[in-house]
Amino acid sequence: MLIREISDPRLKQIFVTDVKIDKELAFADVYVSAVEGASRAPEVLAGLESASGFMRRALSARVEVRAFPRLRFHWDPTPEHADHIEKILAGLREKK
Repeated sequence: MLIREISDPRLKQIFVTDVKIDKELAFADVYVSAVEGASRAPEVLAGLESASGFMRRALSARVEVRAFPRLRFHWDPTPEHADHIEKILAGLREKK
């Protein structure tokens, strides 16, 4: 959906890292990241908030549930942290 149906340039080259839905199905917490890193976090989150109504309607038409959860978007720093750790480990390997 992010690739084919939403044309907002703020949402280019992003990926969903995790989705957590609460027990009552009231909220879906969607965690995202971008290829360029946290510098894009504000614009990506703003773009997702702007498109959240469209995404919720489109998803509710595709998924059969009585009430579709409200989408909440969060920046996920995990990919950046993993990259940082990998660089540290690579540096240690080079020193041997």
